[in-house]
Amino acid sequence: MTTNRKDEHIRYALEQNSTYNSFDEVELIHSSLPLYDLDEIDLSTEFAGRKWDFPFYINAMTGGSDKGREINQKLAQVADACGILFVTGSYSAALKDPSDDSFSVKTSYPNLLLGTNIGLDKPVELGLQTVKEMNPLLLQIHVNVMQELLMPEGERQFRLWQHNLSDYVEQISVPLVLKEVGFGMDVKTIAKAYEMGIRTVDLSGRGGTSFAYIENRRSGQRDYLNDWGQSTMQALLNAQDWKDKMELLVSGGVRNPLDIIKCLVFGAKAVGLSRTMLELVENYSVDVVISIIESWKEDLRLIMCALNCKKIEDLQEVDYLLYGKLKEAKDQM
Repeated sequence: MTTNRKDEHIRYALEQNSTYNSFDEVELIHSSLPLYDLDEIDLSTEFAGRKWDFPFYINAMTGGSDKGREINQKLAQVADACGILFVTGSYSAALKDPSDDSFSVKTSYPNLLLGTNIGLDKPVELGLQTVKEMNPLLLQIHVNVMQELLMPEGERQFRLWQHNLSDYVEQISVPLVLKEVGFGMDVKTIAKAYEMGIRTVDLSGRGGTSFAYIENRRSGQRDYLNDWGQSTMQALLNAQDWKDKMELLVSGGVRNPLDIIKCLVFGAKAVGLSRTMLELVENYSVDVVISIIESWKEDLRLIMCALNCKKIEDLQEVDYLLYGKLKEAKDQM
């Protein structure tokens, strides 16, 4: 069942070293006289039609190969033990091959908070089939134009994407998340998605796994496009006017609880982690990873306490400084 492309994605994602991370250009202003005790801090958030206990989740990564199955089982075990959402990688491999069981994590973890993912190039019939077979709490629909263009076997026809999105909104019953894949969702796309009925987007900016880099490694061409797209914090800054109308989720280069907090300061409802989680389950036992994620919950609380914030919404009142490229861009906006 092994699909070389999926395993290549994992291999190149793990070997890539990003030279720039926009989170490093944000500095949060410490509060010397907080009003709250540590045990008063509330990490709960709401998006996609429900309340979640924690403002971070394991974002879509893999599936469609033996290696993908192994990783998904580990990630599901971590998510189940920690009570966080786990979104599987694109379900398209299982749609092509009914014997593919690399996404079948609910059999082992029936109480898992599960989401799944499909590409917008797929017609709504396949989306309906995905929802029927996976029974997810939410369905991510990913848009990955540059990845498709750079992928030798990728899509070359995009005219139907908006039509497909309209069909998904009209016919899919579970909450939908329109998701970028590391290129940073632009404001015009957010506006169009809102007009079409989407209410949750994952901006997924540059700074973590680059599918431009991955596909360029696979093809041996066009390495000058490795850094295509907007950085994660830049995409979030661009989207500030939308944070009261559209639920903003953020991913791309998130490394630790401080990066998560920085996203929440700028209005994100929750933060997705991909490569960071992949590295953890590749380098440590599942039990150790569970301990790390549990410690992250405590770290989120202590950072919020040091910022004098009792709830996630309070973080939007935190003062901050911007440096470097982010400051230059903000001055131009």
